[in-house]
Amino acid sequence: MAQRKKIVLITGGAGFLGSHLCDRFLYDGYRVLCVDNLITGNTKNIGHLLSDRNFRFIEHNVSKEIRIPGPVHYILHFASPASPVDYLLYPIPTLKVGSLGTHNTLGLAKKKQARYLLASTSEVYGDPLVHPQKETYWGNVNPIGPRGVYDEAKRFAEAITMAYHRMHKIDIKIVRIFNTYGPRMRIKDGRVVPNFIYQALHNEPLTVYGSGRQTRSFCYYSDLIEGIVRLLFSSMTGPVNIGNPKEFTIREFAQLVITSSGTKSRIVYKPLPIDDPKQRRPDISLARKELNWEPLVPLEKGLKVTIDWFKNNF
Repeated sequence: MAQRKKIVLITGGAGFLGSHLCDRFLYDGYRVLCVDNLITGNTKNIGHLLSDRNFRFIEHNVSKEIRIPGPVHYILHFASPASPVDYLLYPIPTLKVGSLGTHNTLGLAKKKQARYLLASTSEVYGDPLVHPQKETYWGNVNPIGPRGVYDEAKRFAEAITMAYHRMHKIDIKIVRIFNTYGPRMRIKDGRVVPNFIYQALHNEPLTVYGSGRQTRSFCYYSDLIEGIVRLLFSSMTGPVNIGNPKEFTIREFAQLVITSSGTKSRIVYKPLPIDDPKQRRPDISLARKELNWEPLVPLEKGLKVTIDWFKNNF
């Protein structure tokens, strides 16, 4: 008798990263349950999977009780608004999915005896006073600022995940995701990569906030997915930073988008938003040592693919 495929449940599976994870696990021979309430996800991201007999889409808000019949072997909790535009528009759902949604998915992991991976974020570091950011850094977060709904939701999610690990012996993993880009990002989700690409493709000025000297690092989605998969199947608990340690100023990145897209756009400057981090770069020493992972796709290459995808889809 053929061995039954193991089942992976991915919350937020119709989103940018979630849909790429669905692709990866199907390719690797798993059955995939994709759960999403489509508040920011889109069925277009998983449309090519709907006819696959090893794939099932469940439209559901994980902040409410989750009922899944049968076995589940792995749970990856990626459900959450993830851009400033989204979590400022949906502040309470953002807090709920980070708290109630994490609680519910951990409860499901306990019931199914499933391995659990939490998608946390570099935002737990806030506007960091330590650079680059190691996993041992506790962060500098304004809990009552406009970004606090996302930052604190993820910090709570990490805390309750560790509590379930300590109290209920759940096999957990925590990944702290740094800026990631690639196909299937929403064109107007408020993050710098789609913002600049949209403006460039429409020959509009590229909007840089502040002086443009603030820094970010950009990891191509395929590198990130590989890091997540390695963490899931490792003996580590985490948290583990997964991102690209190569740092660019926002002004440098804007110029690269202009060059790569062939636009006639120029750069304009506007005031820096409240609590916007001035620098953000991961220390990935832990991932290098324990997961034998580091990003491989150069920004210039990944950006070209991403720009071409946006040209064909918007």
